[in-house]
Order: sequence, then structure tokens, then C-alpha cells
Amino acid sequence: MGIGALFQGSDPSIQQVEKPEGQINLSAALECLLFLAEEPLPEAELERILEVTPSQVREIVAELARQCEGRGLQVMKIAGGWQLCTRPEFAPYISRLHEPERVRLSRAALETLAIIAYRQPITRPEIEAVRGVNVDGVVSTLLNYELIEEKGRKEAPGRPVLYGTTKEFLTHFGIDKVEDLPELPPVDHSVVVVGQEASSCPTEAGRLRRDYGDQGSCPTASSSGSDDADDSIEPPPQ
Repeated sequence: MGIGALFQGSDPSIQQVEKPEGQINLSAALECLLFLAEEPLPEAELERILEVTPSQVREIVAELARQCEGRGLQVMKIAGGWQLCTRPEFAPYISRLHEPERVRLSRAALETLAIIAYRQPITRPEIEAVRGVNVDGVVSTLLNYELIEEKGRKEAPGRPVLYGTTKEFLTHFGIDKVEDLPELPPVDHSVVVVGQEASSCPTEAGRLRRDYGDQGSCPTASSSGSDDADDSIEPPPQ
């Protein structure tokens, strides 16, 4: 469902307000703000800048989204804020002008990231119980890329650190919140695979690859047959 459909019947009067210097088109003002912003703008910030109510912000966003239909840019809600992004179908042309910075993740790192994303908050021993191997190295890599962060400590012996995903993770994958991740298919627990660490979490990692691997406005992940092959994750075009 498009943004415009969510706010059908919005009051067109809020799109323009009277100011001392004349009539201001708020959807055009919003377009300027999103164009200049380096990060998604939260609704509270837009309320402050545009001097409108929360419901008016949503209506102004819906109007701008409607105006962008059929054009190269779209309004998206990412990591709790609104952002002006390019459409996926134009990614081949954009890449000829600007090559996005890629985050190189090993297959093990992508699988570990998927486990954390779907099962957070989760401790390192719990991740290792799923993968069957030590994950110290990949957890450090994900922390360095700021894709995960510490979320506190679990009330258990030793009080192990809990890990979860970050705002940077949401931005890279072009989603608003963790709950927007695609649902996992049911797992057939009657099938037991022994000695196959590389495929110990195909469900979570597979959904990240399949759902975000071919979208121009979201990260891409290329997969090869090697267990330690790198997956390229690139940020959504701005």
C-alpha cells in the first residue's frame, strides 16, 4: 500500500499556510528538507521545523509522496524518519555516476547478523549455540561496521552482553524498524543436519539475501558457493 493510500481524504488546506512573507507550500518545503538532510528526519523534527501537528506532518508527507509518483525519487520511512530516495529501477544509471560504498561481509558475518536481527536481544553464547562455532571475530566485525551494538546485559550467570541491531542496520537495509523484516517460513524440526555449520541458519540469512538482495534502493548481497565468500552490502541510493 502506498503512502498516499494511508492518508486518503487529507485536508488540502494544510498543504499551504499563510506566513507574513506570503503563502508557503509545505509539501515543497518538506521536499527541500528531505533533499538537504543527510539522514532520515523524524516526524518530531519535521513538526518543529514546519510548525505543524503530527497528523499534519503525515498528510504533508503523503502529499509529497503523491507528487513523486512516476518520478525518479520516492519518499521512504527509514530508521524511524522520512527520507527522499531514488527508485530501485534507476539503480543501474545511478551506479554509473556514483558507486556506493560497499560493506564487505563474509558469509559467516551475514549469517551472524541475521541471527541477531531476528532473535535480538541475544548473547554471544546463544549465537554460538545456533552457529555451532566461535563468533568472537564476526561479532567484532559487525560492531566495527556499527551494524550491531550492545543492548545491556542478561540476568544470567556471568551477566553476558546482549546484542541487537542499530539504526545503521535499518538504514543499510532500507527499513523503518526491525519488525518490518520479512517473516521467516516455518522450520521443519524433523530434519536434522549434522556437521554443516555453514548452513546452520539458512532461514534468517536467506531471507536477508532474498528480500534485500535485488533492490536498488536497498542493500545487495551476492552469494557464491564458498562458505567464506564475501557478500556485498551497499547502502540505499540517496
